[in-house]
Amino acid sequence: MLTETATIPTALASRYLQQLCKHFAHKIAVRYDAASGEAEFPWGRCAMTASDGLLTLRAEAADAEALARVKAVVDDHLVRFAWKEGLKPDWTPAG
Repeated sequence: MLTETATIPTALASRYLQQLCKHFAHKIAVRYDAASGEAEFPWGRCAMTASDGLLTLRAEAADAEALARVKAVVDDHLVRFAWKEGLKPDWTPAG
C-alpha cells in the first residue's frame, strides 16, 4: 500500500474535514466526526484528522496511479472549499 500525507495549517480544520466528508458521503462510504474522518474511494482511501490549527490528510492506495487519483480528488475539493484561505495540500510520502 502506498501512502502520502499532507499537514495543512488552518484554524478551520474541523470545518473542512466535516465539509469534505459530507460532500464525499453523497457518493462513497464515509465515516466522520468533528476530529476525524475516513473516505473510502473505489481506488483508495483518505483518512483525515483535525486538531488545533492543523488538518492532516493521509491518502492510501494500492498503486501510484490510484494514489494520485485519491490526492487529486481531495485536493480539488479542499481547494474549492477553502478558497478564501488559499489552501493547497503539499503531499509527502509517509515513512
